[in-house]
Amino acid sequence: MPELPEVETVRAGLRALVQGATIQEVVVPYPKVITGDVDQFKAQVLGSTFERFDRRGKYLLFRLSNNHTIVSHLRMEGQYSVEPIEAKPHKHTEIIFKLTDNRALMYNDTRRFGRLQLVETGQEGQAVDGLGKLGPEPTAADLKLDYMVKIFQKSHRMVKPFLLDQSKIAGLGNIYTDEVLWQSKIHPESLTDHLSREQLATLRTNIIAEIKRAIAEHGTTVHSFSNVFGKVGEFQNKLEAYGRVGEPCHRCGTPMIKFKVAQRGTTICPVCQVKQ
Repeated sequence: MPELPEVETVRAGLRALVQGATIQEVVVPYPKVITGDVDQFKAQVLGSTFERFDRRGKYLLFRLSNNHTIVSHLRMEGQYSVEPIEAKPHKHTEIIFKLTDNRALMYNDTRRFGRLQLVETGQEGQAVDGLGKLGPEPTAADLKLDYMVKIFQKSHRMVKPFLLDQSKIAGLGNIYTDEVLWQSKIHPESLTDHLSREQLATLRTNIIAEIKRAIAEHGTTVHSFSNVFGKVGEFQNKLEAYGRVGEPCHRCGTPMIKFKVAQRGTTICPVCQVKQ
């Protein structure tokens, strides 16, 4: 599933390619991609312009010129591509925005889990399940240490599923959670209220830095992620925990091991990451 850096990479690509473009026609080969009435969706976006592309957590927000916003969630394998208007849809193309400049913005999804929903701009949090409950973004400006200390101490959960909970901190998924826990020398099954302020300060620093680095590398390609330009991310070449089972820990040389935590495959160093 694309995580925050991958979604941010898609947002930047959309901004570069189609910001300012106007929609002249909408074709929906797979109506279930739309949450709500399909005909109403098409009628309300026709003639509008993509004014801006924002992101909140793993959600893309297409700001239209008519005070509406298309909320897009890529789910497992959703991808956008920009192509000539006469281009044939792909096998798994679910919606096509034909633009007045003779190009088409296509949404393609082999798993067909992604969804688009049209809402009034400013009402995203109320209209879209999950969006209004997101925790702070993993940035220095939004993710404060005092906040982390408060929410970790109030809970009594294993730290990995806690970090995967989007209502606590937005945007972290399985890959980057494994990475920041390895960097912070925290076992994924350690309990949140057993972590000290110093450990949380280290974890916060690593979360912010890791997401920033991954965005700079255009995200991580593990299965089929590619950006709007059709290019894959490069951060998978710099992962230190995820996907490295059996390989030596970059810190101590111990072979990395893998097991499940809250039904998610999890890779750790058994020496560096001691359960608390």
